[in-house]
Amino acid sequence: MDDFSAKKCVPCNAKDLRPMTEETAKELISKVPDWNLVNESGVLKLNRSWKVKSFLKGLELFRLVAEVAESEGHHPDLHLVGWNNVTIEIWTHAVGGLTENDFILAAKINGLPLQDLLRRKAKN
Repeated sequence: MDDFSAKKCVPCNAKDLRPMTEETAKELISKVPDWNLVNESGVLKLNRSWKVKSFLKGLELFRLVAEVAESEGHHPDLHLVGWNNVTIEIWTHAVGGLTENDFILAAKINGLPLQDLLRRKAKN
């Protein structure tokens, strides 16, 4: 399997772009440690959560993720709840499911230096 962190997201405007099957997603999920595969009403998504040290650290985490998302042209859903609970959901909205782009973005987020922002070791 490919190293997703070395790849670049491709534009999602191709008319032939289709969401991957759940079987394929289950094969690929191991390539993005600490991310979970979730099915929300038939839509497959990647999901990961962190506990940050403070509200401002949560916003800093979002800033780091936003820089990666902008450079890849692929944008996740960001949630900051209860001042220190951060959750990120990734899926390709244009196709209503997962594409390789989602795994690329998850791998690049995994490579960010987040340790100083977190309350404890990152976990699901």
